[in-house]
Amino acid sequence: MKVDPRQVEDAARELYVRALKVLPPDIKEGFGRLVASETDATAQGVLATMVTNIRVAESTDNLLCQDTGIPIYNVVIGRGVEIDGVALMDAIRRGCERATREHSLRSSVVHPITRKNEHTSCGPGVPPIHIDFSDEADQLRIEMVPKGSGSENNSWLRMAVPAEGIGAIKLFVVDCVLEAGGKTCPPTIVGVGVGGTSDLCMSLAKRAATRPLGSACADPEGAKLERELSAAVNDLGVGPQGLGGDSTAFAVHVEIAATHITMNPVAVNMQCHSARRASATITPQGVAYGF
Repeated sequence: MKVDPRQVEDAARELYVRALKVLPPDIKEGFGRLVASETDATAQGVLATMVTNIRVAESTDNLLCQDTGIPIYNVVIGRGVEIDGVALMDAIRRGCERATREHSLRSSVVHPITRKNEHTSCGPGVPPIHIDFSDEADQLRIEMVPKGSGSENNSWLRMAVPAEGIGAIKLFVVDCVLEAGGKTCPPTIVGVGVGGTSDLCMSLAKRAATRPLGSACADPEGAKLERELSAAVNDLGVGPQGLGGDSTAFAVHVEIAATHITMNPVAVNMQCHSARRASATITPQGVAYGF
């Protein structure tokens, strides 16, 4: 299957807008579960306000949050797909720029030193474009995640040592959630990376934070850690918007990688309650949009 870069450009543009305006179904279902289980009266009121905000934003075709975030594109290329790699990345960047200009989106991207804003949601190294491959034949999948600063500012890495054991990982995650407090606009998805190198570990935490609710770590020990940490985090009492309650996080997600015998990195990256994402799958039949 040969993919026209113009298809990619149009999809990249459409995905940015969709991600900012429509919340994925799994997150809405997550809100439903938290509303049903929350015991604190103030927290119940905060959750109700969040749910109303989502409903009003979607019904009026407005943004779910004013923060358009750092635009992140994850691309998975299936077997038999033909596309020039440079053309692919250029097309995604053009689509990102078009979304910002054509839909009057606030560009949240600036130069890190001069703080100059080009008003394109692009800049050096941005949007980050991650490319992977799959066994799926004749399809190219693009996922778009707008990552807001409220969640991204709450990112941590610790190069733990093996002698500290699993307890060090759990304590680090709990401490990070407490330090974040209400700054991440909870309820959150807490992404945890364990293992790898320092950069891989942070990447794993980001992948975990942006996974759909209801998914589980493929590794049995990682999945067990997810369950234990999810319970521990929601016992902290941080609550929605940091105002107290049971609903500190939708879930804790864990992703793991093998690591060196003398180290055990652990990273945390959080996603706010407006856990936005959108996807497009390009096949010979056309483009199908989803989450």
